[in-house]
Amino acid sequence: MSPTFHYLIMSEHSMFQKELFGRIKDSGLTIGQPKILDYLKDHDGAGQKDIAQGCHIEPGTLTTLLNRMEDAGLVERRMLNGNRRNLYVFLTDKGRAQLALVTETFSEIEEKAFRGISESERKAFMDVFLRIYENTLC
Repeated sequence: MSPTFHYLIMSEHSMFQKELFGRIKDSGLTIGQPKILDYLKDHDGAGQKDIAQGCHIEPGTLTTLLNRMEDAGLVERRMLNGNRRNLYVFLTDKGRAQLALVTETFSEIEEKAFRGISESERKAFMDVFLRIYENTLC
């Protein structure tokens, strides 16, 4: 029996998470936080709605994660231009340090995953996988 796409993707996600948290266990980061740090790398100062959408996290779950991250000194929420309705999330220096750890760890795990796969095969895979991702966006 050949493994199905759904089995492979769920299994790979579980293995990736397990390896990620095994490597960063002393950082104090919890599930969901590395993804938010990674998102803020390219979107520092993003609104909470954009973060939730970009990270595929429910708004209520994001609020809980951001509260913990703010308590840990990783992010800060601020108003911009006197707009009291929306808060924007910014990395702190401590958050940037944790982001560096997460980015390095993501890179190491990805290199391991693509071991023995040529650059052209990797690019082709990523092109197809991006199309699959775009096909499944809600």
